Amino acid sequence: MSEKASAAGLIQHLNPDGLNKNPAFTNVIVVSGSVKTVYVGGQDAVDASGAIVGKGDIKAQTEQIFKNLQTALAAAGATLEHVIKWNIYVVQGQPLQPGFEVFQRVWGQRPNPPAITGVYVAGLANPDFLCEMDAVAVVPQ
Repeated sequence: MSEKASAAGLIQHLNPDGLNKNPAFTNVIVVSGSVKTVYVGGQDAVDASGAIVGKGDIKAQTEQIFKNLQTALAAAGATLEHVIKWNIYVVQGQPLQPGFEVFQRVWGQRPNPPAITGVYVAGLANPDFLCEMDAVAVVPQ
């Protein structure tokens, strides 16, 4: 168990016995006390001007998605370290490894990875989108 605490809030990362322990994700995250919760809607590979980045390239799209997620989190006073849950949507037939490599590089050696759900989908809002991510972050107050 790992804990991040402040005087008013507590975030516990749990990997209980009986569940697989993987360094890339946490199985259970418990939030209690006074915290700010940030919900970031699905981010796609679109830059600030609305242009699609990395058409046909899931690695380039994943990089742009992480830039967008970090911008969204910063606007709410949060950082990647505050993310407790990712949902990752990948268009069926796309390779996972290039996107996973981006995640590993961006996350780096930070402790307490978030809980993660990955889903293959038939398509996203624009046919040029190959993946999408949303996030939930918790900031102790």
